[in-house]
Amino acid sequence: MKAAYRSGDPYLEFAKQAGAVPPTATKKTHAGIREQFKQCALGVQYSMGETSLAARLARSPADARELLRLHRATYPRFWRWSDAAVSYGMLHGSLWTTFGWKVQVGPDVNPRSLANFPMQANGAEMLRLACCLGTERGIDICAPVHDAVLIEAPVAELEAKVAAMQSAMEEASAIVLGGFRLRSEVSHVHYPGRYMDQRGATMWNLVLDLLAEVVGER
Repeated sequence: MKAAYRSGDPYLEFAKQAGAVPPTATKKTHAGIREQFKQCALGVQYSMGETSLAARLARSPADARELLRLHRATYPRFWRWSDAAVSYGMLHGSLWTTFGWKVQVGPDVNPRSLANFPMQANGAEMLRLACCLGTERGIDICAPVHDAVLIEAPVAELEAKVAAMQSAMEEASAIVLGGFRLRSEVSHVHYPGRYMDQRGATMWNLVLDLLAEVVGER
């Protein structure tokens, strides 16, 4: 799994490791298969079952079941770790992150939530630590955005600040993941443009329209 991540395209590499595509496959030559393996790789992190995966892929449950089988066969160490985390939480009543952020397990806990906790919670630890490191290094952090960080800087300093923030994020990932370093991507927004997550564009435009109506009525 680490090798798949380091390849630069973990989804296509997963397909190669599973023997579903030839070693020479590319994103262009095997786009459809890559997408299937991408949805599987993302879905298993949230304990997605074959029914949900089949619906997401618009394929049969049998196809989804085979993808999930291939993931378990390709990454058995990951599954031993994930299954053990769920079992420990169910038996001992708690799980915790690298820095000790604990979740208490009640009698009605969903095992899928326990499987999801180590990844989501340690991802939060990485982001929190990255924000701390960035702030200590003089970066003006506006806000975290899910798994990203929104910063601001004068244009003349922007590239240096971006590089410093990426370095902080990489360092944070190495601390949480025992030395394994994660990459990050960058998007720039320059005045008079403004940052907007496209997933929130509809709501943002609705709010602006409602405000315009209110102002117009006054």
